[in-house]
Amino acid sequence: MPARDVVFPPGRQALYERNRYSPAIRSNGFLFVSGQVGSRPDGSPEPELEAQVRLAFQNLNAVLAAAGCSFDDVVDVTVFIVDPAEKFERIWPIVGEFWGEAPHPTLTGVGVTWLYGFDFEIKVVAKLPDAGMPDVGRLG
Repeated sequence: MPARDVVFPPGRQALYERNRYSPAIRSNGFLFVSGQVGSRPDGSPEPELEAQVRLAFQNLNAVLAAAGCSFDDVVDVTVFIVDPAEKFERIWPIVGEFWGEAPHPTLTGVGVTWLYGFDFEIKVVAKLPDAGMPDVGRLG
């Protein structure tokens, strides 16, 4: 089996190695990004909710950039929110700061009871810019 083509953002490799997972893997023209949370450089959660969400997106953008991507290349998003009934209205306006213009990626939202001390996590799949894959699903 070939080695995984792992992408590490600058300055966070020790954190990923300590927790034994890869931040992102390139495969078949896509970038599969592990869930990103609003963690500080030492891995601890940013305590304030809005700042934690912004930091999660900053961490995500660092992983995307390390692979030569941006949020514009994202095709699928999964967000996990602890207690979404209570926190969604505070989180979603911040998401718009990072989301970009339509057309937007697909989205799945999941309410969870625990995220290792975090309140928000975002996991994405992005098309690698140099993948040169045809847009077979486009009509017209």
